[in-house]
Amino acid sequence: MESFRSEVPSERRPVSLGASIARFLGLGDEPSPSSPPIPAGQGSVLGHGLTLKGEVTGEGDFLILGRFEGEITLTGTVRVGPDAEVDANMSATAIVIGGVVRGNLSAVTRVEVLATGTLTGTLRSGSLSAAEGASVKGEVWVEPPARPAPSGSAP
Repeated sequence: MESFRSEVPSERRPVSLGASIARFLGLGDEPSPSSPPIPAGQGSVLGHGLTLKGEVTGEGDFLILGRFEGEITLTGTVRVGPDAEVDANMSATAIVIGGVVRGNLSAVTRVEVLATGTLTGTLRSGSLSAAEGASVKGEVWVEPPARPAPSGSAP
């Protein structure tokens, strides 16, 4: 089946909020450059309608579209879909929230709360961005990651 694209340049094509969020989460037909989809074999997905209680640890990305309860400790990005619900302590390189998240979060680089996202809890991160319409309630510490001291510098 052949697909047809509009002749309108992509930067001027109207896009719905839902399509933008789906693309950002890596679910749309054109991934966002700041949030690429999870490459095969490099992450996991908790699908719609699924509930998982427990602990997730390791390397790679984790996309949550269902319900998760427990602990998440990853060296990748945790993405929470717009219909997802998470009650967890999370530690990851980056966290993107499009659904409901309750818990203590720690992200090395960034936490992004999308317009459909709700965060309730404690947050420590290198940066925080919250879209218009997002909800953030709790304690927030935003501190850039410590930079290593230059080697060989004289006192």
